[in-house]
Amino acid sequence: MIDIHCHILPGVDDGAVDLDESVKMAKIAHADGIATIIATPHINTPSITRQSLSLCHEMLVQRLEEKRIPVEILLGGEVSFYLDSSQLSVHTLNRTKYILIEFPAGHMPQHAGEILFHLILKGFYPIIAHPERNAAILKNPDTLFDLLNMKVLAQITAGSLTGMFGTDSMACARFLLRKGAVSFIASDAHSERYRRPVLSQAVRKAGKIIGKENALKLVTTNPRAMLAGASRLEERG
Repeated sequence: MIDIHCHILPGVDDGAVDLDESVKMAKIAHADGIATIIATPHINTPSITRQSLSLCHEMLVQRLEEKRIPVEILLGGEVSFYLDSSQLSVHTLNRTKYILIEFPAGHMPQHAGEILFHLILKGFYPIIAHPERNAAILKNPDTLFDLLNMKVLAQITAGSLTGMFGTDSMACARFLLRKGAVSFIASDAHSERYRRPVLSQAVRKAGKIIGKENALKLVTTNPRAMLAGASRLEERG
């Protein structure tokens, strides 16, 4: 499996606090069947540079090699919606045209559609992070449906499907799956103890809703196609 959203880089945001915790998270991921993780630290200021993140990434990759933990770590970012598009090209997922975009948890900006359209014009393929945890989408899922198209995709959180974020987010995640609005399931892991890097339980839950094969696509086929730079993914789950 491939986890496209994980805060595994040490000491750069509210994810892994140090290298030891990053290694423990990688061990958990490996035990769960995750072979590749895209490290996606929060990118919420222009002062966060690709160079500084690359140093952390290289350090983690080296440590995992030393510990013989067979988890591939790629680099990306979870980018705040308000950053200027000129600042985003270095924070795409593994230098593809796909970029993980975070909107506020409490609302969806009125100009969200304009933001996404502008990103598309710049050549990006936006992936909306954890929409099932957004207050506006919980209230009215059409808010999300109005934003999605072949170049705007959605990623739900594994923990939402298992109830970690409450019954409302769980119900919304399941509804979005049934409606075929989901292109990826990712862990959005932040630590070794809380919000851990695991996907298998959520995939099993998703399989009961959209079928096992379709659920697996959201953590295998679609992430692979995204990393390969495909201009179109398979049909959403």
